[in-house]
Amino acid sequence: MNIREFDYHLPDGLIAQYPIPERDASRLLVVRRGDGAILHRQFRELSLWLLPGDLLVLNDAKVIPARLYGRRTGGGKAEVLLVEEESPNRWWALVRPGKSLPVGRRLSFGADVGALVIDRREGGRRLLQFDGTADIRAQLPRMGVMPLPPYVKRTRNIDGRTHEDVLDAERYQTVFAMAEGSIAAPTAGLHFTRALLTQLEQHGLEIAFLTLHVGEGTFTPVTVERVEEHRMAAERYTIPEPTAAAIKRAKNKARRVLAVGSTTTRALEDAALDGGGVRAGEGMASLFITPGHHFRVVDALLTNFHLPRSTLLILASAFAGRDLIGKGYEEAIQQRYRFYSYGDAMLIV
Repeated sequence: MNIREFDYHLPDGLIAQYPIPERDASRLLVVRRGDGAILHRQFRELSLWLLPGDLLVLNDAKVIPARLYGRRTGGGKAEVLLVEEESPNRWWALVRPGKSLPVGRRLSFGADVGALVIDRREGGRRLLQFDGTADIRAQLPRMGVMPLPPYVKRTRNIDGRTHEDVLDAERYQTVFAMAEGSIAAPTAGLHFTRALLTQLEQHGLEIAFLTLHVGEGTFTPVTVERVEEHRMAAERYTIPEPTAAAIKRAKNKARRVLAVGSTTTRALEDAALDGGGVRAGEGMASLFITPGHHFRVVDALLTNFHLPRSTLLILASAFAGRDLIGKGYEEAIQQRYRFYSYGDAMLIV
């Protein structure tokens, strides 16, 4: 497959810059694979498309304020995105600008926090050793900000803060987030409220959770022409025993498993067993789901609208078919849906 098959044009005005006031008031594009129908609804009407007994699986990963703003020794600003904790106070990070940041250079984040570049990798990663014995992770809420994707624009002051930081700290996080460690939100879950989750349970749905810490792998762009040559960076996930048991029960009773988001989908399909069950425990998901993939666990998918040429769009196309996803995106653009992280949702059944 050529990556151009997963391209489309999106007007800039459809990229959502802010969340809408009520999470579940976002729009919902319903795509039916059986007859190719495309329907327009609101997210809070989700239960209309779900059956009693369906199993809803959500990613409870919690986003950390992993973006830091500081200065390089000798002058010059530095923007740091912490992407992987190697050990306490030692993090692999992406730094901008990075070309003039060799091993041995120091960064400072205010008067009391500094870090030394002690190693580097291909792709621009730097290994930072933070000063002192106090756990830097505990200091992130006061010194870091939420790592919003670059297409969400914010005007930052000299220390990297914005007027929207309080809003983003709440809304770029699901209401069920529990396990800290992600550098991006599992955005399909952003539409849920606690009241809606309660309503779904009352409707007869079973709800289960797993954790996949969203990292670089989910958002690394596809830069090769042949899709099959792209390699996904692995992301750590955990499937609890109760979730694995719930999936086994659902499959044994021919009930549907609805994955909320591409990250949930990747974890479930990576851990899939013959017969539709999954392995409980930890794993590293490096699975790249492309058209032709045989879905062994996921029967329905709730997702957001994704960037052109992205692994996320390719996954959705694998689940529903490229032509049907393309038709759905065309209608969403015509109907002026809001796209990407703070945008609207798509339900594929």
